Amino acid sequence: MAKLIRRILLVLTSCLLCAELSAQTAIPARAAVAAPATIPAIFLSDIHFDPFLDPTKVAALNAAPASEWPRILAAPSGPAITAAQQSALSACRADKDLGPDTSNALWQSTLAELKRTAATSRFVVISGDLLAHHFLCKYKVLVPNHDDAGYLTFSLNTAAYVLTTLHAALPGVPIYTALGNNDSGCTDNSLAADNDPFLADLAPVVAGVANLSPPVRTLAEHDFAAIGSYNAPLTALPHTRIVSFDDVYLTAKFTTCAGPADPTPGARAMAWLKTQLEQARVAQDRVWFVGHIPPGVDLYGTVRKLTNVCGGAKATMFLGSDELEQTLADYSDVVRLALFGHTHDDELRLLTPKLDGVGSDGVPLKITASLTPIHGNRPTFTLARVNPATATLADYTVMMSSEPNTTPITWSREYNYSTTYHQPAFDPASLTRLLTDFQADPGDKQPMSFAYTRQYYPADAPTAVANAAVISSAWQPYACSLNHITAKSFAACTCGK
Repeated sequence: MAKLIRRILLVLTSCLLCAELSAQTAIPARAAVAAPATIPAIFLSDIHFDPFLDPTKVAALNAAPASEWPRILAAPSGPAITAAQQSALSACRADKDLGPDTSNALWQSTLAELKRTAATSRFVVISGDLLAHHFLCKYKVLVPNHDDAGYLTFSLNTAAYVLTTLHAALPGVPIYTALGNNDSGCTDNSLAADNDPFLADLAPVVAGVANLSPPVRTLAEHDFAAIGSYNAPLTALPHTRIVSFDDVYLTAKFTTCAGPADPTPGARAMAWLKTQLEQARVAQDRVWFVGHIPPGVDLYGTVRKLTNVCGGAKATMFLGSDELEQTLADYSDVVRLALFGHTHDDELRLLTPKLDGVGSDGVPLKITASLTPIHGNRPTFTLARVNPATATLADYTVMMSSEPNTTPITWSREYNYSTTYHQPAFDPASLTRLLTDFQADPGDKQPMSFAYTRQYYPADAPTAVANAAVISSAWQPYACSLNHITAKSFAACTCGK
């Protein structure tokens, strides 16, 4: 019942966000239709690879290029660290950490399982956070006489190790990567305002594993070095592009590596994004968007702050403004899918053009659950089925590991979207029906909403049941947050205004 401790504050939601939604008519059962021809793909998020989990190898890793890391990580442990270092390393953990980040054993198991079950995948999408939590703190403890240049190199080598080993496990499969708020060469939620060296040095690796052609690669590396984002053909789908976007600039927590907050990089990134989407519209191309921090209401953050939304207080939002979600919604004729991570949970949302949950048009948004088990969850990755004719997500299956601290780690199917929710695709019409059913259910008592609370937090059965009970106490506010993306719209849905 690990994550139950972290999320118990959600129980308060029934009081703080109190309101009953008006009953809505449930959608009747729909006739089965023939499944379209689809192609396979892989979604990964929040890998949070931790090279510090065997601290005896850190000195060797720090002295070696990324190409030597597989050998070092596979070797026996090195000289033991001091008791003082061990104590300081333990102090790096946060109170909410209920487990470790992704170990090399877990990562190698994931690669082996992908080779076994998903080697025919046509592409991979990673929605951010390659690096472990508390990265800088751990590095300072384990690398005496450290400096900024050494930390930058170690951060780059960690990201490169993740991407290149995944690429080696799935040879020839393009890997499209977005960065997360932990992916930095200075500290979390930070990048340089201009000419960030982490972005510049990682750009060739990101472009390389995406298998970009030379002209496309040159432009992608340029844009990634400038703003951590790029636009490239999603070659497995005709007339489709993938826009990878580093949305850390848009968070309220963003600061430059030099320290102060600066709105300029965020404005520059949004101007770039709007240009890419407009060019896609003119060219009649479809777009898959991949970022890390999702738009909308941070319900856990809202409750943790004891925010009385129904009393007029504004909910806590994941991003610092509504600009990203409004931009994506404005281009709902172009954007076929938006992929995010960050919450570590398995979630879905819908960005409607007016951001008020009204209408069947919009952008389907999938939040991919994490590989890291740091919150006490089980590691997961997602096997997707994509309709190439429409560039839509047709179906997906979430794969979940056994207890990651046991040997050997095994993998099994947690659930399948179409079987669980009885929808023909992960598209605006299907999500509209599903979310209407969710919001018409006052206490997640219907089979599909009950299933959602069980699948939301990947875990063993007893832990999943315990977490489902906590989510149930906040079901109506949570259901409102899935397509009422602005604070105002969320309050109106939750409080019946």
